[in-house]
Amino acid sequence: MNKYLFYPGCSLQKSAKPYMDSIQAIQPVLEMEIEEVEDWNCCGATEYMAVHRMASQALVGRNLALAQQQTNGTNTLMAACSACYMNLAKAEHYMQKNEQLSTLVNDALAAGGLHYDPGALNVRHLLDVVYNDIGLEKIAQLVKKPLKGLRVAPYYGCMIVRPDPFNRFQSTEYPRGMDKLLRVLGAEVIDFPLKTHCCSGHMTQISPDVAYELIRRLVEGAEGYKADMMVTLCPMCQLNLDAYQGETNKHFSTNFHMPVLYFTQVMGLAFGIPPEELGIGKEFVDARPALAKIGVEVPVEEAPKRKSSRKKKQEGLPMPRMPKEGSDE
Repeated sequence: MNKYLFYPGCSLQKSAKPYMDSIQAIQPVLEMEIEEVEDWNCCGATEYMAVHRMASQALVGRNLALAQQQTNGTNTLMAACSACYMNLAKAEHYMQKNEQLSTLVNDALAAGGLHYDPGALNVRHLLDVVYNDIGLEKIAQLVKKPLKGLRVAPYYGCMIVRPDPFNRFQSTEYPRGMDKLLRVLGAEVIDFPLKTHCCSGHMTQISPDVAYELIRRLVEGAEGYKADMMVTLCPMCQLNLDAYQGETNKHFSTNFHMPVLYFTQVMGLAFGIPPEELGIGKEFVDARPALAKIGVEVPVEEAPKRKSSRKKKQEGLPMPRMPKEGSDE
């Protein structure tokens, strides 16, 4: 049984919980032993490195140091979130290449009684582990319900492949690992040229017009190739394409209905795991019509119950209150 240290990251605890559910569901089937890093903290997402390079590296370095303390039979630190993987891999890479940065990070970690030795861990993404360690041959043997008749668009997003200092994904422009995996599961994989284009990241909160255009391109591209669904490996990508698809439709007066599932969810379906155990049914864009093509029924009570549009708060941030004239406040 392969053993891995696992850094879940923040999104898998809440917005991407179906991702975590599906990972836990397929873990015993794949004979993977996963040990969560104890007392982990946020990786800083995508913004912090642009705000404060040193502090952001120390933030990620703390997770590396905690993982190093737990190495017992494995030195592989695995992440499922693309942003988490990118930050962990970059921090590890930079600390190996830059002795001054490594010293500064460890000086910061020392305040909390921690230390990280660059090179002590092998940082990898879940897809890399599934593809290279478990292997397609074994996965093919585990398939009980092939996804025959399901047309899927494999969507990697931009973070997992650029940069790729450890050359995990064959090509930064046109990776093929997930494509091959989905074919082994029995799905019909379309040739999707936009597979590494950006989903807009946090632009939905900064410039919705820009975000909706990037989302439109991806969903329209998948629909143009007559995909039944998009399959991804990144919580941010899944959130943007799924939760903001309705807002994109409103913005452009379109009528897209493209389900977006995680690759671990469709793996679970092919392994014969019930959809409710994989977190399927919690997505915004209902995947039931697409899954009905392959004979998968999602219980009605598990159907999406949330609305994609957010209600705006009636009041903004609290404003400072000026003391009244003559008051001792």
